Amino acid sequence: MPVPGALDRAPHVREMFDTLAPTYDRANRVISMGLDQPWRRRAIAALGAAAKGEVVDLCAGTLDLTVMLLAAGAQHVHAVDFSAPMLLAGRSKLASDAPVTLHTADARALPLADGSVDGVIAGFGLRNVPDVHLALAEAARVLRPGGRLVVLEFFQPSTWSARLLQGSYNRFVMPLLGGLISGYSAAYRYLAGSINAFMGRPDFEALLLDNGFIRASGCDMFPPVASLVVGEKGAE
Repeated sequence: MPVPGALDRAPHVREMFDTLAPTYDRANRVISMGLDQPWRRRAIAALGAAAKGEVVDLCAGTLDLTVMLLAAGAQHVHAVDFSAPMLLAGRSKLASDAPVTLHTADARALPLADGSVDGVIAGFGLRNVPDVHLALAEAARVLRPGGRLVVLEFFQPSTWSARLLQGSYNRFVMPLLGGLISGYSAAYRYLAGSINAFMGRPDFEALLLDNGFIRASGCDMFPPVASLVVGEKGAE
């Protein structure tokens, strides 16, 4: 599948994540106040039986979800990210014989065969993918019939209280803490802006149905700044 080129923001975003790689884990823990870990565990639980099979960790970053998938019994994990330094930063978390394949690749053009995996999981990365519908179509392509996609993401909040909480945190706290830890406050201003610019959960669920999934459902996490969406591919 071709990847858009001339107006594609992906090269800039890749360069930003390459720079953030050494401090990314520490910044995540501080900025999320440690909540990202239980959120990730809940996302893996939402994979159901697919978590025990062949799984793609999409926008894998520094491999937090990959490590958790292995602990949950995954047969094999394909960790895909377009930033090689991010994958390299997480590689030390893996045993030398871990059943993991690292792929430096674009989420919109996965280096995997049609119908080759049981599950796809994406944690806080799809909002940074230009033309996100292409990434969803690719996830549907590589899933086996009956396979499951789980997306953990920051969507546009639907209630005024969640909008106030998320907006204040994104505007003030994330750039401050992220900048102090990484020395790169502009990157965390971008990440905060990417949340503000992303779609709401209902629109994302509708996008799943338009791109190869027969069912899509979601729920908000606690606190209501992160959400979980599950898509199911039809049986053929």
